[in-house]
Amino acid sequence: MTVPRRIGFAPVVDERTRVLILGSLPGDASLSAGQYYAHPRNAFWRLMEALLGRPLAALPYAARLEALLMHGFGLWDVIASAERRGSLDAAIRNPEAADLIALTARLPALRAVAFNGGTAARAGRRILEGATSAALLDLPSSSPAHARPFDEKRARWSVLSPYLVAADR
Repeated sequence: MTVPRRIGFAPVVDERTRVLILGSLPGDASLSAGQYYAHPRNAFWRLMEALLGRPLAALPYAARLEALLMHGFGLWDVIASAERRGSLDAAIRNPEAADLIALTARLPALRAVAFNGGTAARAGRRILEGATSAALLDLPSSSPAHARPFDEKRARWSVLSPYLVAADR
């Protein structure tokens, strides 16, 4: 039986990006919706709401992305494509790495790269350690597969607070 090859999304970044948040590879719900973190039980948008102090989850997707960019956050994944049945990182086979070095080199304001989960951290650190001056930060996965209390995840994600940019610029 053939295992489908999943292809990730384009990066969401601009010249204001101070923190690049990297996941592993979008899950099936996100790929079907064409949106980062589209699974309704993924805590990503609620974590970013807590960090930014403003509602995001109820906004249209394009408005959520613009709010992230206005606050200096960008999104991408460490894996550009891979064979995977289902959405679990453990099912990823034959991954093709995203060109993280080229992307980070073209982000003049970049101060930190935050890895959303262990798979992203392991793969991303192999690529970026020694290749960027940005801080490399490991975060617990926002995925519902990483069963931890929301408050615990929120506390760990608060490490991003010092990099937050006020959106009134």
